[in-house]
Amino acid sequence: QLQLVESGGGLVQPGGSLRLSCSASGFTLDYYAIGWFRQAPGKEREGVSCISSSGESTIYADSVKGRFTISRDNAKNTVFLQMNSLKTEDTAIYYCAAHRSYYYCSHYNYDYWGQGTQVTVSS
Repeated sequence: QLQLVESGGGLVQPGGSLRLSCSASGFTLDYYAIGWFRQAPGKEREGVSCISSSGESTIYADSVKGRFTISRDNAKNTVFLQMNSLKTEDTAIYYCAAHRSYYYCSHYNYDYWGQGTQVTVSS
């Protein structure tokens, strides 16, 4: 079965850190650009960060720039999102998505989506 699986979400206090993982099963991520997205209750889905298939190119939403870092380990078939200095407004379900291309950072037309992992930032 071809799928993406996110993990690493949870409950954390403001100022804390989490590292999300996006792993692929049934296919290799080597040829896929990856995007991380999030959706909070009652809000539209928001793009968080994207990374090229090689890992050389990255981009971040202004809301997370300087706090979040996207990276990938193609040998482990996994993409990571390191989230530091978390704020209550980072609370959302986080999704990863894969697009078969060198670099892609749109909200639509991805080949695969994960099921999401909940991140809750609260004291």
